[in-house]
Amino acid sequence: MADLLKDYLNHAAVRDFALTIKSVYNAFDVDGFLASTLDETWDNLELKARGRKISTHMGEFLPQDFAAAIAVCDKVVPTCDGWFCMIFPNFIEVYGGDAKNWDISIKALEMYTQYGSSEFAVRPFIIKDEARMMAQMYAWTKHENEHVRRLASEGCRPALPWAMALNSFKKDPASVLPILEALKADSSAYVRKSVANNLNDISKTHPDLVARLAKDWHGKNADTDWVVKHGCRTLLKKGNPDVLAIFGFDDADAVDVSGLTLDAPEIAIGGDITFSFKIAAAKDMKVRLEYGIDFMKANGKQSRKIFQISEMAMAKGQEKLYSKAHSFADLSTRKHYPGAHSVTLIVNGKERGTLDFNII
Repeated sequence: MADLLKDYLNHAAVRDFALTIKSVYNAFDVDGFLASTLDETWDNLELKARGRKISTHMGEFLPQDFAAAIAVCDKVVPTCDGWFCMIFPNFIEVYGGDAKNWDISIKALEMYTQYGSSEFAVRPFIIKDEARMMAQMYAWTKHENEHVRRLASEGCRPALPWAMALNSFKKDPASVLPILEALKADSSAYVRKSVANNLNDISKTHPDLVARLAKDWHGKNADTDWVVKHGCRTLLKKGNPDVLAIFGFDDADAVDVSGLTLDAPEIAIGGDITFSFKIAAAKDMKVRLEYGIDFMKANGKQSRKIFQISEMAMAKGQEKLYSKAHSFADLSTRKHYPGAHSVTLIVNGKERGTLDFNII
């Protein structure tokens, strides 16, 4: 098994890929393709760069007529798996953006996304002709295949990870909303998760809009309720009162907090710190428990990250004890630094106590 994602696109796999192309297009120069692709820069390239290099050099050895090249790709893509399925949408992104190739490219993107997502490749088409491409994306919401329907939502996420940003949708997501509306109760959980992630993207620039949508959508369909909850996860972490109210987490003052303590005033990097507390409900209610860690950063400033503890229904007079450990072991996504830190308990979006400690 490859240790790094980029290693899935290794020398042997690229050679097998080239031989597969040759099996359906005999004129394909395998040696020339490999020599130009697996050059001295290859080992230093990351996954996306490797994929772009493969797709770019494919175009140099496939038929120069775009329609003829796509005809070859159409035969190859069903035989591929894994990351190589992503090469074909990438090929269209590189070579199929001209207006004269529009219809061929869109048809191919629709087909290829059923093997390896076209979510990155559709974005340059949106940027070049937003109205035309968004009309196509909406048409895809009616497609029988869940992968194509997911493409309609995933491809127009304003801040899709690893992809070029769609800044026009960050400024005004109005063109995205009909697609989300059409898919919010889709039969496929795969599609609904994309709708939720798109909604979460929008919430970071237009929180009031998402809060209004959430209120309108919630309570009508169990599947859509999940979309709303997952799509509002950033707003919930930020303690947005309108969104907290939608889910019944709107009365923090009816929860009594006591006994908030830390097990130690300082720990070493790599260790755990444990905080404990008790809550009691003054009425029948729903409770959302979170905590924030104010991490010391490399620049000497603190930055908070929110973590969820639990959500529950509590009866009037009910009490619960909690003891929560948090690890300060370094991760690939987070490096820890010595200095002042703090942990803050958050109940239904409201801070209910802060404890300071040091990392040494």
